[in-house]
Amino acid sequence: MSNFQDDDKNSDFLKDDKIEKSPLQERLEREEREIQEKRHKKKSGGGGKGGYLFTGFIGVIIGALLVWLMLPGLVNQMPGTSGTGKNETNINQVATEVTTDVTKAVDKTSAAVVGITNIQEVTSGGFWNPPTTTSQPAGSGSGVIYKIQGNTAFIVTNNHVIEGAKQLEVTMPDGSKEEAQLVGRDPWTDLAVISISSKNVKTVAKFGNSDVLKQGETVIAIGNPLGLEFYGSVTTGVVSGKDRSVPVDINGDGTVDWQQEVLQTDAAINPGNSGGALVNLAGDLVGINSMKIAESSVEGLGFSIPINSAIPIIEELEKNGEMNRPTMGISFVDLTDVPSFYQQETLKLPKDITTGVVITDVVNDSPASKAGAQQYDVIVEMDGKKIETAIDLRKHLYNNKKVGDKLTMKVYRQGKLVELSLTLTNSNTL
Repeated sequence: MSNFQDDDKNSDFLKDDKIEKSPLQERLEREEREIQEKRHKKKSGGGGKGGYLFTGFIGVIIGALLVWLMLPGLVNQMPGTSGTGKNETNINQVATEVTTDVTKAVDKTSAAVVGITNIQEVTSGGFWNPPTTTSQPAGSGSGVIYKIQGNTAFIVTNNHVIEGAKQLEVTMPDGSKEEAQLVGRDPWTDLAVISISSKNVKTVAKFGNSDVLKQGETVIAIGNPLGLEFYGSVTTGVVSGKDRSVPVDINGDGTVDWQQEVLQTDAAINPGNSGGALVNLAGDLVGINSMKIAESSVEGLGFSIPINSAIPIIEELEKNGEMNRPTMGISFVDLTDVPSFYQQETLKLPKDITTGVVITDVVNDSPASKAGAQQYDVIVEMDGKKIETAIDLRKHLYNNKKVGDKLTMKVYRQGKLVELSLTLTNSNTL
């Protein structure tokens, strides 16, 4: 019974989780715990703050390595970054050389276009000081080298570019200066020819054919607008009109003396462009830039002397230094400028005659006077060629005829067709 009861007591003791230990057991257990604690401290490297610092340092290094390895991938995901992962600021350039018909034409002719400086004598001085004369630039323009003969190069320009010059200076494309000599000039057509040494001339312009130009055809103006500061400027446009007639005051008295035959273009032509080249897309010289209409309400009205009209003048200036023009000895106006009332009542023209040139005056003892021409005769034909305007008359007279040539013309006189024959004379003799 006692053993059974002892078991019951032990069971109750275990249930209450109370175990009574002897002093010896407690001491042994305490010593065993102290030994375990010492062993644990040795395994952890001695413990204390040093261990913790070392462990933290290792952690920082590992973290930095991870960030460094992950950074390129993170940069690619950021806005404004390129796929290379580098913050590049270089700008890519493409070197493309563009060649067009315009650039080819300019390359062909531009080196033949030069600058011309008009140097004149200026007298200055006051009441107390004796007058002194100095040479000063009075203006500048452009010119075109068109011919080399021996050691001489010939340049065509405008008469108003060289007018009144005591000395002429030509600026070449390379910037060098050449003294020029006047060969000849013609105020009526505003053309002049000068010459320089050919030693530094590398390019000569090739004459084209202005008669075959088409309205709307591309043309290029080359010259020196506003002086030599803008040397060799290039502007482009089209042929706006052919066979234009622009009134010109030759002597500056405010009265129109001449109707200049010109090409009209919208290529920019400014002061200083005068005497420069108007070329087609083949680079051929088709005109000598001459003038523009400069008004606040006007834009794109530039004018150039057609090269076909200029060539006879150039040749004559080279040969004689002036124009020996053939003349009939008459003054005239276009029939289209005469009111229809006077066409019927005074000229008594048939209604189907709407174009021609009206003789307004006949010079005494002139070829026309000797041939029997009269005031108010209406010229409609010359040498079998129809004459509709004053430009047609001048073209035929100046381009196809010379002093001493015979000329036949048909005129309407009081409604009847009359044929006249005359021998042309030098205009300087009248």
